[in-house]
Amino acid sequence: MFVKPKAGLLVRDPVTGEPLPSAGREVPEDQYWMRRLQDGDIAAAKPAKKEA
Repeated sequence: MFVKPKAGLLVRDPVTGEPLPSAGREVPEDQYWMRRLQDGDIAAAKPAKKEA
């Protein structure tokens, strides 16, 4: 699923320890990310369209 952090929040990837980019990225639908979504730390989003 593609997600973005809510404005003003820093959400770290539990595997890499890196913060989720403000532009968002694809993450697995696992317990960690579903909990972040439920808590309102992240929001489901659509990836930005790439120009050809």
